[in-house]
Amino acid sequence: MRFDIITVLPQLLDSPFAHSILQRAQKKDLTSIHIHSLRDYAVNKQKSVDDYPYGGGSGMVMQIAPFAACIEKLKAERNYDEIIYMTPDGETLNQEIANGLSSAENIIILCGHYKGIDQRIRDIYVTREISIGDYVLSGGELPAAILVDAIVRIIPGVLSDETSALSDSFQDGLLDAPIYTRPVDWNGHKVPDILLSGHEAKITEWRHEQQLIRTKQRRPDLLND
Repeated sequence: MRFDIITVLPQLLDSPFAHSILQRAQKKDLTSIHIHSLRDYAVNKQKSVDDYPYGGGSGMVMQIAPFAACIEKLKAERNYDEIIYMTPDGETLNQEIANGLSSAENIIILCGHYKGIDQRIRDIYVTREISIGDYVLSGGELPAAILVDAIVRIIPGVLSDETSALSDSFQDGLLDAPIYTRPVDWNGHKVPDILLSGHEAKITEWRHEQQLIRTKQRRPDLLND
C-alpha cells in the first residue's frame, strides 16, 4: 500500500513515520510513504505557494497550480484509489473509515496550511475529505499522520499479533474492556479473579460485559448507533 503526502512542511512528517509500527511496516514492504514538498511545484523563484484570498478577508490561501502540478505528476505514474484532503469540515475519521481505506492500493493525502486551499482543488481532484475532530490545527500534517497510522496498523502482517487490531476499541462498535498485566496485586489493587481463572469462555463473556458497561458510561452514542 502506497501513500503520497503533499505538504508545504515535509519536515513535520519525518518523525511520525520513522519509528515503531509505521517504521516496521515500511521495512516489511507492507506500505510505502512518500512525502512531497509543495514548494517543489511553486510557480515562481520565491517558491511561494500561497496568495491573498479573492473577496478580501484574513489569512492566506494555498494556490491551485502547485497542488495540481504535483497531483498530475503522481497520477501519470499510477492510479489512485483516493485523493484525500485533511480538513476540519470533512467527515470525522472513525474505525469504519480506516478499515475501508486499508484495502486501497494507492492514496494521495493533501495537507492544507494557512487559511486553507483553493476550493478548485477540492472540486477537481479531491475524492474524499476527512477530519480528525471538531477543532482547527495549524496544518494538515499531523492529521495526515494520524490517518496513515490508523490505516496501516490494520494491514495484515503489520502487527505481530494480527488479532490485536481486531480487538481494538470501535472495531465491533464498542469501547475496549479494561486490560491488566503483572503484578497481580499492586498496593492492594488486584487484577479481577476472572482473568486469572483460565476459563476462556467466561473471560470472553466478562470482557464483553465490560465493553458494554464502559461504552454505556463513556460513549452511549455508540450504543444508540
